[in-house]
Amino acid sequence: MADNDLGGFLRARREALRPEDVGLVPGGRRRTPGLRREEVAMLANLSVDYYERLERSKGSHPSEALLANLARALRLTVDERDYLYRLAGYPPPARPAHGGYVDPSMMFLLDALTTVPAHVIDDLTNVQAQNPLSRALIGSWAEMEGRDANVTWRWFTEPGSRALNTPEEHEEIGRGYAADLRAATARLGSDRTAQRLVDDLLDASAEFARYWQDMRVQPLRSTPKVLLHPRAGRLEVQCDVVLSTTTGHRLVIFRPQPGSSTAESFDFLRVLGQQAFND
Repeated sequence: MADNDLGGFLRARREALRPEDVGLVPGGRRRTPGLRREEVAMLANLSVDYYERLERSKGSHPSEALLANLARALRLTVDERDYLYRLAGYPPPARPAHGGYVDPSMMFLLDALTTVPAHVIDDLTNVQAQNPLSRALIGSWAEMEGRDANVTWRWFTEPGSRALNTPEEHEEIGRGYAADLRAATARLGSDRTAQRLVDDLLDASAEFARYWQDMRVQPLRSTPKVLLHPRAGRLEVQCDVVLSTTTGHRLVIFRPQPGSSTAESFDFLRVLGQQAFND
């Protein structure tokens, strides 16, 4: 298809959205309907100039990873996402797919969660999207590339990724990630990305290899955890997991335990995050 079809489709979807549809504050009056180009560029984590060239069909050819970011930013349905890929000359991703796309209903829930940390992970535990409190709690994982955004990989290969969790919970958390990955490989069948992740983890971590031998098969589920944040202190949470039947992605919500002071600590984290953003 012609480049102007791609630019026209991006523009049409941008103009169909309101700021509140994507978790942004509407602000003052707008001369034109929909989101501004700079807002889409911010949501998709790319430069405004590059996005403007895409809409104006100035010869830029987006990668598949960038298309996934655009699909998420514009809250495209699965069919709209597939259409976007075809316009750019790529075959649509398989369904369900582990990748940057997050379906609009999941993004709506994420945007609506303003008082608790929450993020979206795919079936291989790659962090796909985060709300501001999640970034304040664990850092900006969704903006990282490759294995740096994978929760399971970093748990077993980077000791620093466990810093928030109490040592008493490390074994059960690790066993949980191994069991979740085994469940994912069963769902995905002969998926090369999933098998490569398993093989690399077996090579990199004797701990993972030990848990993998248990043959435990269990997707991540709601579980209580104690987090130790360097500035917010002790956080007693229930990690709830909400499944998207469209993509297989999971929305992970850090819900304060009743009777704890965690809700007040989240308020403190929110202020810290806003200060960091303003700086």
